[in-house]
Amino acid sequence: MKFRPILCVAAAAVAITACKNGPQQTEEINDSTTPLHLLKPDYKVPYGELTADAVKADLERIFSYIDAELTPDIQDKDGKSLSEDELTPLPEGATIKRGAFRIGSYEWGITYQALLAAKASTGDQRYEQYVDRAMGTLRFAYSLFKQRDAAKPEIEDAQMEQVIHPRALDDCGTMCTAMMKYAKAKPDNRQDGRMGFKGIVVSIDTLINNYFNFVENGQYRLPDRTFARHRPQHNTIWLDDMYMGIPTIAYAGIYFNDPKYFDEAATMYKNFVRRMWVPEKQIYRHGYVEGLAQQPTYHWARANGWALLTTVELLDMLPEDHIDRPFILNQLREHVAGLCALQSSEGFWHQLLDRSDSYLETSATAIYCYSIAHAIRKGWLEGITYGGVAQLAWHAISTKITEQGKVEGTCVGTGMAFDPAFYYYRPVSAAAAHGYGPVIWAAAEMINLLCEWHPRTNDSGLHYYEQEQTNPAPLFYLTEDGQGEAVK
Repeated sequence: MKFRPILCVAAAAVAITACKNGPQQTEEINDSTTPLHLLKPDYKVPYGELTADAVKADLERIFSYIDAELTPDIQDKDGKSLSEDELTPLPEGATIKRGAFRIGSYEWGITYQALLAAKASTGDQRYEQYVDRAMGTLRFAYSLFKQRDAAKPEIEDAQMEQVIHPRALDDCGTMCTAMMKYAKAKPDNRQDGRMGFKGIVVSIDTLINNYFNFVENGQYRLPDRTFARHRPQHNTIWLDDMYMGIPTIAYAGIYFNDPKYFDEAATMYKNFVRRMWVPEKQIYRHGYVEGLAQQPTYHWARANGWALLTTVELLDMLPEDHIDRPFILNQLREHVAGLCALQSSEGFWHQLLDRSDSYLETSATAIYCYSIAHAIRKGWLEGITYGGVAQLAWHAISTKITEQGKVEGTCVGTGMAFDPAFYYYRPVSAAAAHGYGPVIWAAAEMINLLCEWHPRTNDSGLHYYEQEQTNPAPLFYLTEDGQGEAVK
């Protein structure tokens, strides 16, 4: 979908026709006859004023799509939905019925957090009710499949295998954080409960503790306790794992009321920055191999998004007086400055941030949009400087939301390589779950931002104002009363 303004001027010397009490005359548009600075540019995405209602309309389309895809039934091996009487004992080959997305995946852990934010920003209970249904299904399925697990360790449902036996941060980190945030808001879910007349639905704390135990004790770490993987090389650090695990540990400080987790999260954050940050570009590398003198340096956009989101989440979670807050806040400002220097003219960021011939990517753009908008609202970034950056990103994202509510332009799941071709040619797909949570989160935060700040065009350029500008005419100078002086 492309936005094209009504008026596009191909050259300055364009003839117009005027009627002046007689025969028609042709008058040339030039600097003397016309305010050329008001001619409409041929923007490739929308530009200018934005309303919260417009963002809500985009959010609603996405939600309608994912809501229709949520099918939290348990089915037999032939695909038939099972009734309550057929679930105990669980028959061989039973699985959670799947829609377009896996309700226990890390991408959907992000989506749950985004939906909780959308409920907070709009007041629409349906967003939280979606999370209720999914969390309820996971609690119920955990209790059923765990019983099967005790009798037969091999679980046929791959999704429940990840939930019960996580083997990587991808399996458990963001889901654990989402569940802790959800349970903090809905403490009744922290108790076991009965399902109908039969069976026990385990508490959400049962799942949280299972997930958190892997994050703390199961994931491989370097001697300094930094998350690492033996993939694709021994002792490889993935920038992705900043977000897959650090916010989980930080939020545990809140959830379990134990400040040691704040310190652990902040220390690991600094360890990632020390290895992964490229100061001359003010962005991060995607991968780091411990012990190499010559590190691979490819600046993958979504991984930089995970790093930025980790920074924002840490600032939300750590106490105001934590000793490492100044370092983390400075890192936020440095990273945003580096990213803003690389934003494209269309509002997106490139798949490889510093390579403008790589494609424009949606999910990373959405993560940056959310993070920058949130940081403005928190007072960590200047709204006058960065409000337009976040809004241009949203305008870009909005062109990738189809009428059906699908999010296009998202890079599919991506491992790591040490050559550019790998990143350049990663496929994009509207089926990639990575785009939905970030876009919903960006929408929720843009709604909040538009309720606190007042974007207006001034001399054709978009600006963010703390005071609402009430003059309906195009603005030029500001006045103390908020009326603004119109363009002449």
